Parts: sequence; structure tokens; C-alpha cells
Amino acid sequence: MNIDANQLMQILSKMDKKDLENGLAKMSQMLSAKDKEEILKKLNKN
Repeated sequence: MNIDANQLMQILSKMDKKDLENGLAKMSQMLSAKDKEEILKKLNKN
């Protein structure tokens, strides 16, 4: 999945604040996870 910054901003602008906060929290958890490589592999498959 390859999203440029403009597409990402469009997606984020359509989300409400609660969804956005939940999404950012999940992303933060994923980024701080010890198994970053595995998470990246899973994301790249989707």
C-alpha cells in the first residue's frame, strides 16, 4: 500500500476527531512495538 501525503491528508480530514485519535493511538502502539519488522510486513501485505 503506497499512499502519498495528499491522499493521507484527505483520508484524515474525513475522519472525525475520535476516530483520528484512535487511529493515531493504534499507530503509536504499533510503532513502539518491539516487533516492528513483523508489523511492517503485515501492513505491506494489505
